[in-house]
Amino acid sequence: MEQSQFCIVLVEPARAANVGAVARAMKTTGFTQLRIVNSQSHLEEEANWVAHGATELLEQAVVYPTLDAALEGVDFSIATTARKRGAARSYWTPREVAEHLQLSQFSKPNVAIVFGRESSGLSNDELARCDCWSYMPLVQSYPSLNLAQAVMVYCYELGQLFLQQEKQAIQAQAPFQALKNKIADLAGDLDIQTTEKLYEWMQDRLNYCDDRDVRMLHLLLKDVYKKL
Repeated sequence: MEQSQFCIVLVEPARAANVGAVARAMKTTGFTQLRIVNSQSHLEEEANWVAHGATELLEQAVVYPTLDAALEGVDFSIATTARKRGAARSYWTPREVAEHLQLSQFSKPNVAIVFGRESSGLSNDELARCDCWSYMPLVQSYPSLNLAQAVMVYCYELGQLFLQQEKQAIQAQAPFQALKNKIADLAGDLDIQTTEKLYEWMQDRLNYCDDRDVRMLHLLLKDVYKKL
């Protein structure tokens, strides 16, 4: 199973230190794609100081002139806001975002989390350009989290999704690896050398097996070993 691809989008960040802290938060939680709208603050020296070990994310960040451009190629975009707006829209918490993406990772493989300006957040027009809205219900409405803190919260929740995907991928690969090992053992029992074309052909064709094929071949090998 392929992992979903996530990118963090910062709209017009003004403070280099915040962008550096965002890069550091991303690095520690497994995120690598940083998109920046209409700002060069990530190139300032202060951003590198704060990034501390995550400067490659700043170097690889892609700058776009508009939010629309930054969202090209994105299947599902999530706009973050510090408070609920007047529009009649549903709002997801960071955890609800992660839960939704876990259920829809195949239909929404490329996801963007969009963060607004430090001073004013996202405009209503920018919010409207995103598929869904999210905010963090806090005990106190003010002071709100700063940009880097907000990114860290979302990265942490979605980072848990990364871990779940990796675990599922390992579980999905285990029967396939076991099948390859069984076939290698069977070839050894039948004195088939690994350099023979038959063995090479078998190993190559295994790569085309889907989950059902793998299960059926496990059953077939079980019967073969019984006969042996």
